[in-house]
Amino acid sequence: MVNEVVLIGSDALGSPDEKLGRILMTSFLRLLSQRDELPKYVILWNGGVKLAARDTETSGFLKSLEDSGVNLILCRTCVEYFGVEGELGAGVIDGMVRIQEILANHHVLTV
Repeated sequence: MVNEVVLIGSDALGSPDEKLGRILMTSFLRLLSQRDELPKYVILWNGGVKLAARDTETSGFLKSLEDSGVNLILCRTCVEYFGVEGELGAGVIDGMVRIQEILANHHVLTV
């Protein structure tokens, strides 16, 4: 995969219809987890951290990516803001300094 980092900032893909956006995001993550070439990192920030909540379909796809060697990083401030610390089914919580370091040193696909 040319893009070494997939950066996700929402629990929905596109706008204006949020319901459709959630369906599209689920499909995007499912297909990403099935690719032969995987990104090195998937970073979730802002509303994207909700995708890693244990009770979501998307957390299973994120866990599959993680189990395949993808580094799944969740923004600490975002996780705390949305209050999902105890609900996460995948990923490692890290700070903005680490996220900036990764973004500055890799090709990034922003979703």
